[in-house]
Amino acid sequence: MRQKSKRTKGIEEAHPFSGMSRVNPKAAGVDIGAVEIVVCVARDESTQLVKAFGNYTVDLQGIGTWLKEYKIQTVAMESTGVYWIPLFEELERQGFECLLISSRSLRRVSGRKSDITDAQWIQTLHSYGLLESSFRPQADLVALRTLLRHRNQLLDHRSPHIQHMQKALLQMNVQLSQALSDVTGETGRVIIRSIVSGIHDPKLLAAFRDPNCKKSEEEIEKALTGTWREEHLFVLKQSLELYDFYTKQIESCDEEIDRMYGMTRPDWVSGELPPIPKKKRNSHSKNAPEKAREIRQHLKRISGVDLSVVDGFGVSLAQIVIMEVGTDMRKFPSEKHFSSWLGLAPKHEISGGKVLKNKTLKTKNRAGQAFRMAAQSVKQADCSFGAMYRRLRARLGPAQATVATAHAIARVVYRMLKYQVEYDPLSVNEYQKQYDQQQIKYMKKKAAKFGFQLVPA
Repeated sequence: MRQKSKRTKGIEEAHPFSGMSRVNPKAAGVDIGAVEIVVCVARDESTQLVKAFGNYTVDLQGIGTWLKEYKIQTVAMESTGVYWIPLFEELERQGFECLLISSRSLRRVSGRKSDITDAQWIQTLHSYGLLESSFRPQADLVALRTLLRHRNQLLDHRSPHIQHMQKALLQMNVQLSQALSDVTGETGRVIIRSIVSGIHDPKLLAAFRDPNCKKSEEEIEKALTGTWREEHLFVLKQSLELYDFYTKQIESCDEEIDRMYGMTRPDWVSGELPPIPKKKRNSHSKNAPEKAREIRQHLKRISGVDLSVVDGFGVSLAQIVIMEVGTDMRKFPSEKHFSSWLGLAPKHEISGGKVLKNKTLKTKNRAGQAFRMAAQSVKQADCSFGAMYRRLRARLGPAQATVATAHAIARVVYRMLKYQVEYDPLSVNEYQKQYDQQQIKYMKKKAAKFGFQLVPA
């Protein structure tokens, strides 16, 4: 059964379409390649000038000099791989307003295609104001964002070697993964290093059990009885060495991130950190940075609020969101714009007054993924977001409930960053009370539509 669309009656006010007026007369378009960069400027209203440059640093500086000759103020370029980054940073350094354009915004009509026509097309669209720039955070946060992305890549490179260690142990019938919840925890690392060093006696290995381990020493001893084949021990040794190598690189990256934090907005003074909620004091992530409190202080100083106390968040997710989104919320006029950019709002496709599709688009937005992770972590939590997730999961399923909960968390973070207010959590009872009032209001409205009136029992 197709749902009827809601069409408004009467006259609606709308902004006039002004896309075909030349709004950027001093605009340039750039087509970036791996070897050659083609730049297009407008000499007058009917003539375009196109010039090709190389991709060396002197060529990038020459592009800026050539653009200044024609008094260019704004430059649009397509986001081609990572080739755009040196030119973007060089032109920004020289004082140009740079726009990074997604390839989806540059739909070309069918016909001949070349680097020259691409540059002309970008310049034409930009001069008429038909291009919208992709989001890029403040320049002083870009360096930190680069290091955080590199740290995540190091974690991704390290994780396969953990699986290799588990595989080598299982092939020797050493069931360490059954005895311990995490083979790379304190007890697991000591046992694996002892095995690599030549200790294969299950009783000696079980003696390294941490007192907080749930399994008994006798059960761990049974799990550590294996065949100890040489080829699997060799694989275990090399996998451990690779794991240690990436761990050392991650620690070095953390030191560089801490140094970079000290150079970012050093004149800004942070206020006192709000206390950590009791339910978060015992939370721990093995991939979290070691200097969590120092990073929390830096994030408070940079953003003005402490995002790590938001339900579902921690220091790791807080710094991902701040470095990917920035702190200037003026680039997002409202919560709806912010949620849409994160990929947490449905994209309505309407034709003939009917909604054809309203699915959430797939996106690789790292900040959106962070909010989804926050929504996953509150599934069983005793908080308003957890109650919301469980209520929506019963009606919509886990996938849509995750997106809806992430959307709610994103709206809270947006208000914190924009209005500089600390997080004020809503209890489950208060949330349920508000939800009940909302449902009563909805039922009264629906009853009135059919000519009835609700009377309290």
